[in-house]
Amino acid sequence: MSESNAPAISSPVEYIQHHLQNMTLSGERPSDLVDFSVFFIDTFLVSLMLASIFAFVAWRVSKNIDADKPTGMQNILETVVEFVNQQVQDIFPTADKWVGPLAITIFVWVLFMNAMDFLPVDLLPSLVGGIASVFGYDPHHVYFKSVPTTNLDTTFALALLVFGLIIFYNIKNKGLVGYIKVFLFHPFGKWLMPVNIIMTTIEEVAKPVSLGLRLFGNMFAGELLFLLIALLAFSVWAMPAQVALGTLWGIFHMLVVPLQAFIFMLLTIVYLGLASQGVEEH
Repeated sequence: MSESNAPAISSPVEYIQHHLQNMTLSGERPSDLVDFSVFFIDTFLVSLMLASIFAFVAWRVSKNIDADKPTGMQNILETVVEFVNQQVQDIFPTADKWVGPLAITIFVWVLFMNAMDFLPVDLLPSLVGGIASVFGYDPHHVYFKSVPTTNLDTTFALALLVFGLIIFYNIKNKGLVGYIKVFLFHPFGKWLMPVNIIMTTIEEVAKPVSLGLRLFGNMFAGELLFLLIALLAFSVWAMPAQVALGTLWGIFHMLVVPLQAFIFMLLTIVYLGLASQGVEEH
């Protein structure tokens, strides 16, 4: 939504830059990698839409659930619930009753957000640009990223939520004093308290950082590769290669998308399980 009237996409480099920029309230690119003053409209809208679809489908199926004649969607949801609950039972057998629903929500929501990468890279940006042109905006200066997990704000928001739960479970099961003792005496005992504090702090901080960066890095790299393949359309002679490469990468991405959702969900359960151990067990 820049004031410039020059086309925003006139070269392959500008094409990639255009697709990697989020729609913000100001219409400008954030000045820093992490800028909490920027509100990403596209990330918020797509995440909210996917969460609403998930909630509506779950509500609709629960209202019409039939143990004797299950529908196709009921079978799918039951399979997901049984799969995730099995992971919780294997990794965190003493889990609270809401850890299962939390794990299911994380798995399905992240899966949905990752799956937005299967849409053609120009589909939603072109659609949003067309709508914006009706209101007098230059569609070439309307930015829209359709994959929320390619935004650090999304992945770190999820990771920080898990980190907050890790602290909650540590204090709940060890007590505040017991949790502090972990920093003081782990891993080298009472004679190396300064080293223990540094090591344990790094270990704890690494959990949300690795969660957020792993999901972001894999999905961002996947989106960037789709954009590079889409650039082949700039040449008519490269169209067959574009179709072949796009198909191959799409098939491989069908494994990456659910795998990243599974890893995020699995590590959440693992971290909460570790936080629930007593001081001696830890």
